[in-house]
Amino acid sequence: MRWKVILSLILVTGLATGCLASSPSGESAKNGLEETVVVYSPHGKDILQDFERQFEKEHPNTDVQWLDMGSQEVLDRIRSEKGNPQADVWWGGPSVMFEQAGEEGLLEKYKPSYANALNEEFHAKDYSWTGTFKTPQVIMYNTKEISRKEAPKDWDDLLDKKWKDKIIIRYPLASGTMRTIFSSMIYRAYMESKTPKEGYDWLKKLDANTKEYAANPEMMYSKIARGEGSLTVWDMPDVVMLKETKHYPFDYVIPESGTPVLTDGIALVKGGKHPKAAKEFYEFVNSKKAAKTLAEKYYRIPTRNDIDDLPAWIKETKIKPMELDWDLLRKKEKEWMEYWDENIKSKKQAEE
Repeated sequence: MRWKVILSLILVTGLATGCLASSPSGESAKNGLEETVVVYSPHGKDILQDFERQFEKEHPNTDVQWLDMGSQEVLDRIRSEKGNPQADVWWGGPSVMFEQAGEEGLLEKYKPSYANALNEEFHAKDYSWTGTFKTPQVIMYNTKEISRKEAPKDWDDLLDKKWKDKIIIRYPLASGTMRTIFSSMIYRAYMESKTPKEGYDWLKKLDANTKEYAANPEMMYSKIARGEGSLTVWDMPDVVMLKETKHYPFDYVIPESGTPVLTDGIALVKGGKHPKAAKEFYEFVNSKKAAKTLAEKYYRIPTRNDIDDLPAWIKETKIKPMELDWDLLRKKEKEWMEYWDENIKSKKQAEE
């Protein structure tokens, strides 16, 4: 916690000047700490603060420094810092982004101790990343504004004109979750037609019903909780966590036709300055104990197949995964999202 604000200022300065103003490991040494690990993550301050405390308790000579931002922003920052990496660990984001980063030489290959507990689809072939959670996407609604009976039951229901100006969406270009949802909507027709036109038309109709694009998830949550909007599309674990732990008036619908189920990943940043601490953190946040904590406290569905006594909601929830060509989505996502940004997005801009 003690270096979060300083780290953010250093990183912003570093991006502007092309180098860091000072060395995080040097700052740790001044405070009597032997090591540092710098983590970039979209997981939010609740999870990041919790695991910072847990890790530092077991590794008292290591200082965890983290920066919370959207997964696309993480990827862009790691790209910009390729010549002088500042992060050690990238924790969180869709697997398609990790695949892209691996192809660009941004990630360090590392086969973790728990590799045998991961099915093939939950790691890169070369172990440049591994999967941590399975994340289904859902339709989220404000229960004070919309009843369970009235709530949209499938993706196409969001296009009904009765939802005009009721939808608030996380600004897609900065969010791996939203980029994947939008790309999946395009892919539904693309897999047969081999053209994105029908998908673009679908996104135009969704845009017509969208009141605004929120700059970050917290802003989206608060606006929907206050009733400024009543609908969005987002990942199921966050919706459940907000409902159960913060008592937000939220619930969700799993789309009947199927939904994208993202694999959320973790990776070591190539050239990171603290490789020993990075591997220790990587292993720590994916241990059996951590997986159970994340499932029970933060409603994350683990990818490890050796976790016993998972919460009942994980065992009982029925998910129909949408059949997606993840390799194609990875290759097409940039093109499709640029088209959305330049040709579909309304004049309503993400809040600054």
